[in-house]
Amino acid sequence: MNGLEKIQENYGRNAVSLRLVLILLIALVFVVSLGLGGMLACFNASRSVETEMRSAVAVAGQMIETSINLLGSSQDPVHDLEYLVESFKGNRHVRVRLLGDGAAVATPPVETPPVGEVPQWFVRVLNVPATTVRIPVAVYGRNYGTIVIETDPHNEILEIWDEFGDSLFVLALFSLPTILVIYLFIGRALRPLDRLAQGLRKIGAGDYSTRLTERLPPELAGLRDSFNRMAGRLAAMASENRRLNEQLLTLQEEERGDIARDLHDEIGPFLFAINVDAANISRHVGEGRLAPIRDLVQSIVDAVSHMQKQVRSMLGQLRPIGLAEFGLAEAIENLIDFWRRRYPDIAYELAVAPDAQSFGELLDPTIYRVVQEALSNAVRHGRPTAIAVSIEIRAAADGAGAVVVTVADDGQGMAETPGMGYGLLGMGERVKAMGGSLTVFSRPGQGLTVTATIPMAPAGSAAPLERALS
Repeated sequence: MNGLEKIQENYGRNAVSLRLVLILLIALVFVVSLGLGGMLACFNASRSVETEMRSAVAVAGQMIETSINLLGSSQDPVHDLEYLVESFKGNRHVRVRLLGDGAAVATPPVETPPVGEVPQWFVRVLNVPATTVRIPVAVYGRNYGTIVIETDPHNEILEIWDEFGDSLFVLALFSLPTILVIYLFIGRALRPLDRLAQGLRKIGAGDYSTRLTERLPPELAGLRDSFNRMAGRLAAMASENRRLNEQLLTLQEEERGDIARDLHDEIGPFLFAINVDAANISRHVGEGRLAPIRDLVQSIVDAVSHMQKQVRSMLGQLRPIGLAEFGLAEAIENLIDFWRRRYPDIAYELAVAPDAQSFGELLDPTIYRVVQEALSNAVRHGRPTAIAVSIEIRAAADGAGAVVVTVADDGQGMAETPGMGYGLLGMGERVKAMGGSLTVFSRPGQGLTVTATIPMAPAGSAAPLERALS
């Protein structure tokens, strides 16, 4: 399974999870906000209950003190005090008792909760303590007892609890549809990612014509454009690979044709001659004549020597002689010596970086062929007085780097609009198949420079051509 298929599988497995995670995050924010709001509401409710209790005590105390001041003209102060206490019956917040000569108690009514009893944890959270106020009753020096006022926050807490319940009910009615709408909206928002996953699956299957064309929000439009550019580049690369494969097959057929022609034209006649000479030797031996045999044997030796030279030449075309045995630098040095013996008037210069002695079985032949073709073009067509060959490594950010091969001469150069011959075309195709690039710079009368830049495959990875042919 390749990396693209893994991405598709992971997305398909995690798409619903992503929606669920977003919903859970929204729910968590909602719960946290509700908790903080509840804490603030409880704090305000506690202060409100305390304020209400203080107000109830103050009002009750003011009424009692006013009534006590009027007892001086009362015919029956005790009866009036009992009547005063009983007048507080129905008060929701205070309990009033008369202690002394009379006995009377006024307790607040216990209201019935509509949704259930107030939980004790809510009472503890509000934490509103009861307040007790004692007012002594004395008229003209006579003590009639004490009126005790006690706050009872039960009804007020019950009212706040009912308000909390109503608020929670309203929030529930609001939050559930809201979460449902958010869930549907997130699903709609993630729908372009589903189409992107479908597009990736098609590309993974080799369909590079897939494109995303629908309008998207700005956050996803860049992703759509990147996907379309990637698909376009993959389509171009696939087309280029097909063309390279066709070119490779064509070159293979041409090489096979050349080998077959060489075998037929160069080796075949000599094999036929050897067969004729061997038959003549057999005939002379049978007739007892030994003198002609010496010349026939020498003819066979000459024919075999010629065939050996032809076979070495053919092997040199298939694979450079000495490249595997002695390495890239020495093979190129031998190549330069080959041309130096034939064109001794040309000054040759070879510069190979210390870390560029060899690059493996696939890259070395490509470098060799580039130098071979460039040298051949220079000495045969450029009429130079000097040729410089250099091989160096150019560092790259990914750590792989690239090999830079340069062959420069000071000959007559090429026309301003040169036509690419078969040699340069073949060299360019070979370099391009390795993922590199070939540039030819020339001005009439100022020489020609051929530069090939070929990336080096990172350790543990396949070379570009090997991947293209696999």
